[in-house]
Amino acid sequence: MPDFVSWGTLSSEMGSVFSTIMPRLVVAAILGGVIGLERQLRHKPAGLRTNIFICFGSAMFTVLSDKLAGSFGGDHTRVAAQIIPGIGFIGAGSILHARGSVVGLTTAATLFVVASVGMAVGGGLYVTAIFATAIILLSLAALGKLERRFAMRSVQETYEVTGANAETVLVEVNRTLDQMRGSMQNVRVAGEAGHVRVMFTADGSRAEQQELNILLHQSTVFSTVTSLGSVEHE
Repeated sequence: MPDFVSWGTLSSEMGSVFSTIMPRLVVAAILGGVIGLERQLRHKPAGLRTNIFICFGSAMFTVLSDKLAGSFGGDHTRVAAQIIPGIGFIGAGSILHARGSVVGLTTAATLFVVASVGMAVGGGLYVTAIFATAIILLSLAALGKLERRFAMRSVQETYEVTGANAETVLVEVNRTLDQMRGSMQNVRVAGEAGHVRVMFTADGSRAEQQELNILLHQSTVFSTVTSLGSVEHE
C-alpha cells in the first residue's frame, strides 16, 4: 500500500511555507525587481525579468538547500553552493569580447551580486539583503553619473570615411590612430575603385573621440568623415 501524507504533516508544511518560505521569496522578487528596474530603464541586456528570476531563484535554491537537507539529511549548504558557479556561467554569457573590446562586465557583475542578495533573503538575512540592494543601486546610479560627468567611461565610436583608394584610406586611418595610440576595430571596406567606404570602430574617452574626429576631418586623404554613433562600455 502506498504511503499517504497525513493531514498533520501537510498542515505543518503549509504553515512553514506561509510563515517563512513565501515571505522570503516575495522579498527576493521585490529586491531583484528594484535592481532589474534600474537596469531596464538604462536599456541593459539583463533587465527587470532577468534580475527578478536570478534573485528569486537564488533564494529558492537556498531555501531548498536547507529544507531538503533537514528532511533527508546531508549538508545544508550543498545545493546553495552550486548557485555561485551557475551564476558565473550566466554572467560569462553576458560578456562579449570582440577584437580586444570587452563589454558586459557590469551586467555580469550585477547578476553575480543580485544572486548574493537572493541567497541572503533565502537565508533569512533580510537587513543584509536590503542593505546590499541599496549599495548596488547607489553604485549603478550615482557612480554611473559620476563617470559620465568626468568622462571616465570608455566609449566605442563607429566612423565611416570615404576616399579614392582603399589602401590609401586604411593607411591614413592607421596613421591618425597611431597619433593617439589607438587601433581600428571591426573594419569593413565597401565600394569600388575611385570611391571606397571604410567603416571602423575605435575605443577611447569622450575627449579622445572628439580629438580623433577632429584629426580625421583635418586629413586631406578622406573625401568625407562621418560619425555613425557611439556605445558606452559598462
